[in-house]
Amino acid sequence: MLQPVTEPLHPFDESLRLRIGNNLAGFERRVHSDPELRPAAVALVITANANGDACFLITRRAARLRNHSGQFALPGGRLDQGETIIQAALRETHEEVGLRLTPDDVLGQLDDFPTRSGFRMSPVVAWAEPGQRLRPNPAEVEKLHVVPLAELEKPEVPVLREIPESDRPVLSVPILDTLVHSPTAAILYQLREVALAGRDTRVDHFEQPVFAWK
Repeated sequence: MLQPVTEPLHPFDESLRLRIGNNLAGFERRVHSDPELRPAAVALVITANANGDACFLITRRAARLRNHSGQFALPGGRLDQGETIIQAALRETHEEVGLRLTPDDVLGQLDDFPTRSGFRMSPVVAWAEPGQRLRPNPAEVEKLHVVPLAELEKPEVPVLREIPESDRPVLSVPILDTLVHSPTAAILYQLREVALAGRDTRVDHFEQPVFAWK
């Protein structure tokens, strides 16, 4: 028996690109200037799956990595000397998953997120037209996932829980049959709130699980 064809909740089309771009353009990004935080950039890459659903890319970091091995992450890393946030996000996207994007593909930026491990993560939202082959770098990426944006809009998102080590709640996002934790989860949640819904939601006050503090 044939299964009914379901329409994408977020079709990957020009209308979505304009909506995300306009929402980000109207958002006053919060910058953290603490000089003790090391600058890093992450990319929120919006692309399409085979069904035409708008999706984001998320990786599981390789087990051999020294820091945060096996954790879910967005493509990204430290800024090289003289790099801008956008340059670093685009470079890291190419190095980690094989996508070549240009500044013209950037739709905007979200708030800086200060991490417990000492970084100032600056998220860059970029649009990636289908056609390029995704080539995860095995030295950095154990697995690359292409996740529909609609997963971020389920009623169980986000999950908040208290931990004894902090007076701030930990924010997590239930996707891929598991919980993805902050800082990645907080950035994904702000992508939903700001880029998709046009709400000025802040997330830099959310806590991270203790295993991510190092």
